[in-house]
Amino acid sequence: MNDLRVSDPFSLDSMSDPINALMRPWRIDLADTAPRIKIDVSEQDGSYAVKAEIPGVSKEDIDVRIDGNLVTISAETKSEKQEKDKGRILRQERRHGYASRAFTLACPVDEAKAEAQYKDGVLELRLPKKAGDSAKHLTIR
Repeated sequence: MNDLRVSDPFSLDSMSDPINALMRPWRIDLADTAPRIKIDVSEQDGSYAVKAEIPGVSKEDIDVRIDGNLVTISAETKSEKQEKDKGRILRQERRHGYASRAFTLACPVDEAKAEAQYKDGVLELRLPKKAGDSAKHLTIR
């Protein structure tokens, strides 16, 4: 009796068929194409502190938008790599990636007093809460 094997040449599971895994050197590692934004949000006296890890990005390519209590952090990566031998280009690669994270805070942010600093791949935001925005309690009659 013959065994029938079904193989998917486009499968991303390289352990399923080691021979096919060796035959696919063109597989792209998606981790290198776009940054992954990891964030920590903490609440302090009258403000929020946000730390966002965005390695490998210049501060000019980071965009922070505040709309009430919605905060959006976007980053874009661009890199070019070129290998030359005796003035001849042997290989040239270009990569472009984009990542975005959005989150909602419990209170609106005072956009005029918000501060941002980027150093060593970490974006730090200080987002003061908007004064005078307290919840209104309604009396039921």
